[in-house]
Amino acid sequence: MKTGYSSKNAARQAVWDKLKDEKLTAFPFPPHGRIPNFKGAKEAALQLFKEPELANAKAIKVNPDSPQKYVRAEALRRGITVYVPTPRLKAGFLKLDPAEIPFEAINEASLMSKVGKWAKPVALLDLPQLDAIVTGCVAVTLRGQRAGKGAGYSDIEFAILRDLGHNAVPVATTVNNVQVVDSFPTESIDLPLTIIATPRETFRIETPPQPPRGIEWDRLTDHDLNEMPILKELRSLKKL
Repeated sequence: MKTGYSSKNAARQAVWDKLKDEKLTAFPFPPHGRIPNFKGAKEAALQLFKEPELANAKAIKVNPDSPQKYVRAEALRRGITVYVPTPRLKAGFLKLDPAEIPFEAINEASLMSKVGKWAKPVALLDLPQLDAIVTGCVAVTLRGQRAGKGAGYSDIEFAILRDLGHNAVPVATTVNNVQVVDSFPTESIDLPLTIIATPRETFRIETPPQPPRGIEWDRLTDHDLNEMPILKELRSLKKL
């Protein structure tokens, strides 16, 4: 069955509906309006760490959504430092240092509801060059396109790093197989995927779309800057 969509929103709605109808999601419910916590997320995370970009990483950024808690936990078990953006980027970035987290506390530290006990805030200029990024998705294509929940935070986080002078790095995601669709349109601000891990298999995109070079400031409103103070901080840094 062809699953090409005329917009990212159409792809999102179709995937959310399919996940719900086929009972492929875990708490929180419903999957709509969020990065869905899909059944098989743990298995997909383990698939992801079979890839050299993650297996050999020293520092990665992982989004704060529910299905990627298994990615955060597995990274910490392997001694990988994990940087996590705070929800909606309201408080910038947090650092989870595996050297400071007891092994038996890793599961707790990987939960966003408990992360404050183990993580430390990180200033923009203290963010290191990462080895890889793991982002959450609602829908993806095998051409390396992604559709998040529609707020654009993952794209902004990637662009912040680029504006800070960081090199573009491989971007991976974990999804259920039904979240892989044929096509939907994307924009210049969208971060590209290199690796898509599902519970059963992993797809590698040999020629992903070009990554954004930085923040497209003309797209942001005063409301965006007020909601995400880190953007104001970044703009001030760029004026120095």
